[in-house]
Amino acid sequence: MKNNNNNSTKLILLHPYIQKQGSSNRLWLLAFLSFFTLAFLLAIIYTRDSSSAAAASSTVTAPATPGPLPTTVINTLLHYVSRSNESYHMSQPDLKLISDILRKCPAPCNFLVFGLTHETLLWKSLNHNGRTIFIDENRYYAAYVEEKHPEIDAYDVQYTTKVSEMGELIAVAKEQVRSECRPVQNLLFSDCKLGINDLPNLVYEVDWDVILVDGPRGDGPNSPGRMSAIFTAGVLARSKKGGNPKTHVLLHDYYRKVEKVCGDEFLCRENLVESTSMLAHFVLERMDPNNFQFCRNKMATSSSPKL
Repeated sequence: MKNNNNNSTKLILLHPYIQKQGSSNRLWLLAFLSFFTLAFLLAIIYTRDSSSAAAASSTVTAPATPGPLPTTVINTLLHYVSRSNESYHMSQPDLKLISDILRKCPAPCNFLVFGLTHETLLWKSLNHNGRTIFIDENRYYAAYVEEKHPEIDAYDVQYTTKVSEMGELIAVAKEQVRSECRPVQNLLFSDCKLGINDLPNLVYEVDWDVILVDGPRGDGPNSPGRMSAIFTAGVLARSKKGGNPKTHVLLHDYYRKVEKVCGDEFLCRENLVESTSMLAHFVLERMDPNNFQFCRNKMATSSSPKL
């Protein structure tokens, strides 16, 4: 009986149906494990790729331009520049006025400066997230500044005017206000004697948000004076094609006759919003090309002012 039981057990274990069921279960188990392993590997790969993509995305979408300078940094710069030992430098109130305008200028701010001065590096720093271009009468000094400070963009211009000619130049501009000396035009193609037409094309193409006139020299009758710079600033502001329709024009040494007469003539007293003892702040708006009048409320100035 014992032997029969053993034989019976062997028959059951070796029965083909039982063997088939065992193989099938093992195949299902193997398939399940393989699927689970594959899914696990795919999850790891997807997680790693997602992390890499997120890191790359955060790198690419990082701000391309820095934010505004902290107030403490601005105040420190103004403090040291205003206390320089240089003979010719702006006072603290003048520096503060310009700094406040640049601080409020939406980025990226386009800042055009006539004159390479003691404050050149300050203007570049205060407008560090925008475009700042300098125009100077001395080609050698412009090249020197660019070589010493590669971050500065400076261009030279050859002025053909003299302070002693101011009255005559203004009179001609008035005669040609509907042709060569109109308030809205591309000066690159103008023959107006007060217009500057030999600067790089980009100067005429950029919509300037802030323009500072602090050059050229105007301390003697044979100096070029700022008549052309003031006229050009007025035309550039009124001829903007896009961007902010308003332009802040800052005129330094406003106490001098040339600056005051030309400022009132081409920037207009009605646009004067604030001033210090040395600096005048005008806000000009984009003008219709068919308008041939610089000022809405004409000042009672002489038609041919003399020095």
